[in-house]
Amino acid sequence: MQSLKDRYPDRVTLVDGDINNKQDVVDAAKGCDMIFSAVVDHDDASNNRPTKNIIAAAEANKISRVIETSLLGIYDEVPGKFGKWNRDFCFGGNLEGSSPVNADQLLEDSGLDYTTLRLPWLNDRPEVKYSITHRHDTYVGVSGSRQSMDDVVLKIVADPTFGSRDSLGIADPLSL
Repeated sequence: MQSLKDRYPDRVTLVDGDINNKQDVVDAAKGCDMIFSAVVDHDDASNNRPTKNIIAAAEANKISRVIETSLLGIYDEVPGKFGKWNRDFCFGGNLEGSSPVNADQLLEDSGLDYTTLRLPWLNDRPEVKYSITHRHDTYVGVSGSRQSMDDVVLKIVADPTFGSRDSLGIADPLSL
C-alpha cells in the first residue's frame, strides 16, 4: 500500500504533535495546502477539540481544504441489524450529541471546503474495490479495505473537488 508520504514525498510532512493541542495543530498546518486528519474525533462531545483545532488551524493558515475521517452511521444511514449493532457499539445507541456527529456538523458549519470520510469496519484485503455513498444515501456495505480508503484519500489529494463539501461513505461493494 502506498502512503501519502510515499506518493508525495516532497509535499507531505509528518509531524509529532497532539491533535488536542490547538497550537500543535496550527503549527503543523503551516505552509500546507490541505489538512487530512486520519483520526476519528472521539473527544468529549462538548469539546470536540480535534475538529475545532483543525478548523482553527485551517483558518489561521488560510487553508480551505480539509479531510476528516469519521464513522459509518453518523446519520443513522446504515440499515438493518448491522446498522443497529453499529449504532449501539459505536454510539452507545444514541447518535444525538455524539462526538463524531458533532464533528461532522462543525465541519459543515465552518465554511471550509471539507470532506468527511465515513469509514466502515476496516479489513486487510489487498484489492482496491469500493462503492461510495453520499450524505443522504443509505450506506451500502459493512467493511472496506485499508487500500480502498487510501485510494479515496489519494483521489481527493489529486483532485480536491472530489467529495467537496460532502460526506462520503466508503465500503466494499456488495455482491448479490
